[in-house]
Amino acid sequence: MDEQRGEPLGGPPLPAPGAVVPESRVAVPGLPAWLVPRPRLAERLSRGVLGPLTVVVGPVGAGKSALATEWLHTGRAPGPVAWVRCEGREERPDVFWPRVLAAMYEASVELPDFGDVPVNELLVARLAAQLAAREAPVVLVLDDFQPEPGSAVAEGTVSLLKHAAPLLRVVVFSRRDPPLHLHRYRLSGELCELRTADLAFNDAETASLLLQHGLDVPRPVVQALRQRTAGWAAGIRLAAMSMQGQRHPDRFIARFAGDDEAIVTYLVEEVLDAQSAQMRRLLLTTSVLETMNAELATAVAGVDAGQHFATLVRQNSFLHPLGHGWFRCHRMFADVLHVRLRHELPASVPGVHRRAAAWLAEHGLLATAVGHALAADDWCYASRLVVGQLAVGQVLGLTEARLRGVLGPLVPAEVRTEDPEPVLVAAALKHTDPDACAGLLEEAARLTGRLPDQEAGRALMCRLTHAVVRMAAELPRDLAAARASAVEARALGAGVPAHLLGERPEIRALTLFVLGRAELRAGDLKSADSHLTGSLKFTGATENGVLRRGCLVELALLEALRGRFREAGELAALATRPPLPTWTGRDCSHATLLVVRAWVALARGEAASARRELAQARAVLDALPDAFTAGVATLVGRLVNIAGQGLPRSPETLLGAPGPWLPPALRQPLVRVCAASLGTAGAAPQRPVRGVELTGPTAPVERLTAREEDVLHRLSQMMTTEEIAEDLYLSVNTVKTHLKSVYRKLAVTRRSAAVRRARELQLL
Repeated sequence: MDEQRGEPLGGPPLPAPGAVVPESRVAVPGLPAWLVPRPRLAERLSRGVLGPLTVVVGPVGAGKSALATEWLHTGRAPGPVAWVRCEGREERPDVFWPRVLAAMYEASVELPDFGDVPVNELLVARLAAQLAAREAPVVLVLDDFQPEPGSAVAEGTVSLLKHAAPLLRVVVFSRRDPPLHLHRYRLSGELCELRTADLAFNDAETASLLLQHGLDVPRPVVQALRQRTAGWAAGIRLAAMSMQGQRHPDRFIARFAGDDEAIVTYLVEEVLDAQSAQMRRLLLTTSVLETMNAELATAVAGVDAGQHFATLVRQNSFLHPLGHGWFRCHRMFADVLHVRLRHELPASVPGVHRRAAAWLAEHGLLATAVGHALAADDWCYASRLVVGQLAVGQVLGLTEARLRGVLGPLVPAEVRTEDPEPVLVAAALKHTDPDACAGLLEEAARLTGRLPDQEAGRALMCRLTHAVVRMAAELPRDLAAARASAVEARALGAGVPAHLLGERPEIRALTLFVLGRAELRAGDLKSADSHLTGSLKFTGATENGVLRRGCLVELALLEALRGRFREAGELAALATRPPLPTWTGRDCSHATLLVVRAWVALARGEAASARRELAQARAVLDALPDAFTAGVATLVGRLVNIAGQGLPRSPETLLGAPGPWLPPALRQPLVRVCAASLGTAGAAPQRPVRGVELTGPTAPVERLTAREEDVLHRLSQMMTTEEIAEDLYLSVNTVKTHLKSVYRKLAVTRRSAAVRRARELQLL
């Protein structure tokens, strides 16, 4: 016995040429009438057999054998074709090698009598020598070839391939990767591979198959069926058989899935029933996962079943590799497995989803984790994941990654719990409904206050979430209350782990925006500038178009209040640059943008344009009042009227008596701005852009280096210093050095000024 393989080194003598081997195992099958021609794949096989090894790997029912038969009947093989139908995983050398020889004899390959040669390495060596000595190639087709790695059949086939080259061309059809050292052939460019995605039917092939069943259906129906089955040949044919006699094929296809009786029966008998108990459990429990890797599969199925994951990947071509160790199960097979899971292990389903949720949340895949928690019908656990990960911004819609769509349809009609997290998430989902949100926030505050002292960390996350929800809810209607919530959120954030807060830039973006907006309306322009600029930086990380636009609009208003109308116009233009989020009834920036544009138009001497912008602004303010913006709009309206009449007017009288919209700190700056607008004495110096000296657009500057131009171009795209450094593969300090040089050469002191100056000089 071979101690490593546990298989006999010797064996009975081989049959002589012409000895009886079942013809069905070695004869080339005839061309069936039901075969759907697939010339695109047959052509790939014809090219593949010009090299030593071609493998066609796909799940059961993918059409592998049908493709092999079609190709054989094209007559494009480079030599005689020996066909062997194998035994799958139960391949024995004393059966396999006699069939190979019988197939060679059947194909009229001239070989000597091997009758006295035992079935071992000696037979393989002699056969390889005979094939290598030929003048013309021989093609050996192995259908359903699935020997175990390291088995005598696998090692013998590897040896035959190696020593019979280049005259032997092997074509393997299998449900899994054959153990033939594929990586070696792949690296040398001598391997032709067709896999599950290649075997998938396209629309034309799907339509041809349906026509075989008398189904001439519209193209959209064909496309829907192909997408529903992912091009799986057996699934399409089973669907076609079920569709015959259906009056509405489109409705049938919309319902057709892995729970169809024919699909379930076919896959259970062909795949599932052949598995061991642990492998079956692994397949069933991982069916709840969209994607999986070994660690996740083990967490969900348990250690005993999870240790079979590597074998599952190797043996099951229903699993499609996604890269980096992740896989996705074929949609219909996953549906079948899910049906069987609910039938065979119904009590385990909630636990499977909870284990999946726990692993996914721990590894940062929060949206998927929440989905599994909800699938387990555990709203409380889903809410604790959201609050514990400080992900309320995703519920509020502050980020591109949004949980609202996952949670919204499944929120209970009435939240009954002693935990604050479900109530907080419900409040976040209803933050646009003032009354409902306020009631839920009050209840959440009560429940948070009842948390025990030993859960101080949990209480902190609840209070911070509470403050963030209040900010989002109050911002459009009560800026003072929103500011108080922002101050509280900022203080609470100091106690949160830095890495967690760093992963939630949307919270910082909202907090700084609320603070900046409130400070602007309080007349503290310096603090407002700092906070709004900081918020703008964080909105880049969140990809929140609404909040980014809001920051740009507020900064534009700030510059207008300083009398810097050119920069105000540039910022307003940036705020309207596509892609644009849709204006909503809660967007408090719309009226502000229109007022800024009116003021900028007035500064350009375009009174008619200013009037049009003001008319639109008043209509928006009627729907969403904003006392400060309305006050600025009134002031700009007066300036427009005076400019149109050409009459002198004191800036002090334009502002009128102190009102609630005008903070004392802004009165004198606005007097100077109004004077500048009217061209009276005491006008503010004409510095249209912050930090830009009064130099003409054609003033010469020292030439920028190529790297400085690279930095300047990225500066114009609103990239941060860190983003520029990453994009150019430079250190942050190097980028700062380049920026200082750019500022010096352009005679400016700030980023925005550098961009404007560069455009004037046509450097951008």
